[in-house]
Amino acid sequence: MTDLADAAADCETVSVSVGDRVENVATVELRRPEARNALNTQLRSEFKQVFDAVPDSDVRAVVLTGAADTGAFVAGADVTELRERDMLQQRDASKRPRVYEYVDECPMPVIARINGHALGGGCELIQAADIRIAHTDAKFGQPEINLGIMPGGGGTQRLPRLVGEGHAMRLILTGELIDATEAADIGLVDEVHDDDSFDERVYDLASSIAEKSPAALEFAKKSVRASSRMDLEAGIEYEAELFAQLFATGDKDEGIDAFLEDREPEWTSE
Repeated sequence: MTDLADAAADCETVSVSVGDRVENVATVELRRPEARNALNTQLRSEFKQVFDAVPDSDVRAVVLTGAADTGAFVAGADVTELRERDMLQQRDASKRPRVYEYVDECPMPVIARINGHALGGGCELIQAADIRIAHTDAKFGQPEINLGIMPGGGGTQRLPRLVGEGHAMRLILTGELIDATEAADIGLVDEVHDDDSFDERVYDLASSIAEKSPAALEFAKKSVRASSRMDLEAGIEYEAELFAQLFATGDKDEGIDAFLEDREPEWTSE
């Protein structure tokens, strides 16, 4: 079993705490205060290093956020690095998996705790998360068009699936920023909270998730993800297969026995 916190021990731009707020929940904080957590090469590399360790840890949910002293979730990509690249260099930098795929394909649910601005690559990063909880002060947008480029981290694909093509076109083609209330209204974030309830809600959700079977969490996430990537018939078949596969785990018997015996289950799958 990998200690997830150890995976970040040598990281300068990413820190990890496990179980500080909720047992079996990891909080991954992004830390580039001088650049408001802009995604540069170092942060991306350390981010992947941490998420690589999640499958071998005992973590059942991940809370992804910006560190308190950074004033942002992620303010975007590192524009200085983008300016220095030509087409071939950018094509190489865009090879998958990128940080967005690491979040999307993480076997455990990822909650985006959006404590500040999520712009450009930061907005794309929250789109890859499973649940998005925003602070009232957060701002959102895809302002790449103002730099003569376009979203390149999945924004043109994930954003329309979340908010619809019209809202996605508006945000991507104008580069305008929206506040947390509007982000919730159009479906970009799931909930908005102020200081009094923000962390309480994030970690209540994380706690509820962490109480569940790791195998069931992983398979349920896969199945829901498939709903926007397969046609209905293929998706139903995929769901049925994942459902059947869970019957090979000890957690299926434990969960049903615990229900019938009116007690808390003790999950064994990792």
